[in-house]
Amino acid sequence: MRTIVASAHLSLDGVMQGQGSAEEDPSGGFDLGGWSSPFSDEGALASLIGLLGSPATPNDLLLGRKTYDIFAGYWPHAPTDIPFSRAFNRANKYVLTRGDQKLDWANSHKLRGIDELKKIKADEGPDIVLWGSSTLYPPLLEANLIDRLNLLICPIILGKGKKLFGNASHPVTMKLVSSEATKSGVIVVSYERK
Repeated sequence: MRTIVASAHLSLDGVMQGQGSAEEDPSGGFDLGGWSSPFSDEGALASLIGLLGSPATPNDLLLGRKTYDIFAGYWPHAPTDIPFSRAFNRANKYVLTRGDQKLDWANSHKLRGIDELKKIKADEGPDIVLWGSSTLYPPLLEANLIDRLNLLICPIILGKGKKLFGNASHPVTMKLVSSEATKSGVIVVSYERK
């Protein structure tokens, strides 16, 4: 059975929306996109690179449709000396979507729902890492499919925006696996299901 790792940048008040850039997710009038950039440093980057897997066997990606479109618009054309472009381009990309759009990025696979993801998870293979895709966290938590959380908690309070788990419907107890503070004040934590 495979492990699903959910990775996210969070503000101190639990917001994950639009952390990368102003254009990333302005839905609901969110105008604070790119808020995590001032906190990027070597420690935070190292924790993300650790989620890529090995060069020979990269971890697979789990993406929602919007995040897939953002990634597919950038990573296939990014310089190959960036660890993310090498790993992301070789990995299987599992995209949870109800849409009919074609997935052109190499090794992309459309999943129509949680039941199809459960079948992928039940097979053998590398970890499956959920990157971004704010709409996927609540249903994955509800279906008990998140095995590990990798959170980069940035020292900023945003006061608005999409929360990581929205309104989670049931309690889930996690155990702390690791934690460290980076030079810029980001707390990198990893939790696993008890």
